[in-house]
Amino acid sequence: MIYDFTYQNPTKIHFGKTALEHLPEELNNFGSNILLVYGKNSIKATGLYDKIMGMLMATGKKVTELAGINSNPRYSQVMEGCRLVRENNIDLILAVGGGSVVDCSKGIAASAYYDGDAWKHYWEEQGLIENKVVPVASVLTMTGTASEMNTGSVITNEDKKLKLGRVFPFPDLCPKFSILNPEFTYTVPKIQMVSGIADIFSHLMEQYFGGDDDCTSDYLLEGVMLSLINSSRKAIVDPHDYEARSNIMWCATMGLNKILALSKMQDWEVHMIEHQLGAYTDCPHGIGLAIISPAYYRYIYKCGLPKFVRFAKNIWKVDANGKTDEQIALEGIASLESFFRELGIPAMLREVGATEEMLPLIAKSTIPGGGYKKMEADDILVVLKNCF
Repeated sequence: MIYDFTYQNPTKIHFGKTALEHLPEELNNFGSNILLVYGKNSIKATGLYDKIMGMLMATGKKVTELAGINSNPRYSQVMEGCRLVRENNIDLILAVGGGSVVDCSKGIAASAYYDGDAWKHYWEEQGLIENKVVPVASVLTMTGTASEMNTGSVITNEDKKLKLGRVFPFPDLCPKFSILNPEFTYTVPKIQMVSGIADIFSHLMEQYFGGDDDCTSDYLLEGVMLSLINSSRKAIVDPHDYEARSNIMWCATMGLNKILALSKMQDWEVHMIEHQLGAYTDCPHGIGLAIISPAYYRYIYKCGLPKFVRFAKNIWKVDANGKTDEQIALEGIASLESFFRELGIPAMLREVGATEEMLPLIAKSTIPGGGYKKMEADDILVVLKNCF
């Protein structure tokens, strides 16, 4: 079935080696008070911090800084950002970093002027935005989440042991502009690069394994998957391969700016499981997704067998001669798992800090759902045990 849809995405993208040169002209569209949000020390070590600060000063901006955003951003960091926004009358939140920094910035933008419990309203209840929202923009240094061109914000509440995602309504929390220079991703450690690649691939699969309707979106998803596999293999060999890193960066942006999901049923249960894994272990998001995905797909593949056969043939070029559909589908899932191992990603949850005692807690706190098969806590526990 092809579903009706309405699509809007107002984010302006500046892409390429000269992308940062557009920052001053974009800054002129906003007031003088800027909240600069970033991670730990990487942007200072690479010199990017100095370049951006120079541009901010040259355009007459007053800068307040929020540094140290975690790879799984904390709700406490969102609240600190909200305090800084209110105290400094911030006109624009400029996120410099990867998806975690951008997600945190969106959380701040939505929550700063909410009069109440923002966590409960926005992340637990998925409530509407009825308060003032602060504009957000980004300079990307790591690829994976597509947070640079969507309204998603995944935040970890340390006290409640919950990691929840919120897709805010379009266009309220879409970044006003995003600067994407693939060269800024060169210095990202390999584990973060492959984590981002796995995150991109998981986004594509969450949308792909949602229905057998043979819609245009499926063909687009397959094309992006093939591009990502090809470029990832090149980037592993040479992290400074500009063409490969460019393609990976654009695959990430396309993978979750909603355009590939149009008219489709979707799944997203792998993400729900990994979010709770991350809440308990602080595991890098993409790494957790790569460990969980093969076990999850082996658990559900019979419920969507035609699509898993198509995945095996079209993406992994599995030879179907003399094989049953189940054999073909399982070979495709094995090829996916081998690709993740090729990237150097661990195979088991115990390798990323999970303990056997955690598994029931993760399963019970995961939001149930799924596409081809509706998952409950008992199903999720089986998947977790299968990849422990």
